Amino acid sequence: MTHLPYILASYGLATLIALVLSIGAALRLKQARTQLAVLERPSDRTTGATSPL
Repeated sequence: MTHLPYILASYGLATLIALVLSIGAALRLKQARTQLAVLERPSDRTTGATSPL
């Protein structure tokens, strides 16, 4: 009996988990950069309005 199917399955599962975690991190990073760009937009500064913060 060979252990090859178990080894390939474990490598495949580890690769799949790493891929899912990497894609999730990339999506969260993109969302955070978008939110940061919105916060850094100088829209209130040009109108002279005061920020409630």
